[in-house]
Amino acid sequence: MDTNKLILHAPWEEVKERIKERNIGLTDEDLAYSPGHEAELLERLARKMNRTHEEVRQFVESVSYNRDVAS
Repeated sequence: MDTNKLILHAPWEEVKERIKERNIGLTDEDLAYSPGHEAELLERLARKMNRTHEEVRQFVESVSYNRDVAS
């Protein structure tokens, strides 16, 4: 399995806003993403959130999957 590949169940803009709601310290720059550049996003967030690359990938995917569910 490619650990750099993100499986998103919602548009990135929605996911980004949900992530910002849960992590107030993250900025639009931290969450800048374009398809094909998943590795850069995951590494940046891993550093910022003090988590592993895999933890961040799982977090982002879970946020994208859980539409309209409170954290």
